Amino acid sequence: MYAIVEIAGQQFKVTKGQEIFVNRLHEDEGSKVSFDRVLLIDNEGSTKVGAPTVAGASVEATVMQHCKGNKVIVFKKKRRKGYQTSNGHRQYLSQIKIENITE
Repeated sequence: MYAIVEIAGQQFKVTKGQEIFVNRLHEDEGSKVSFDRVLLIDNEGSTKVGAPTVAGASVEATVMQHCKGNKVIVFKKKRRKGYQTSNGHRQYLSQIKIENITE
């Protein structure tokens, strides 16, 4: 059984017991969260597609930890002008574990 759910503006394909990294959530570590924007549920071949969401479906998860992603280096250069600049960025993430998918 899997579901496609919208979490913090992004869509994820999730199954029970899966751990994923999503954009930073405002909940505390160890707290339970529920996501109601379920776009699709597949239960061993029987598929329910939402228009735009599946009515009554939800995905429960636990916030495992808050962390930062890998550093992304942004390098800009204009040739023959002597211009170059470098900038780094680390995205704030939350690691969540999917506990249950309800239809």
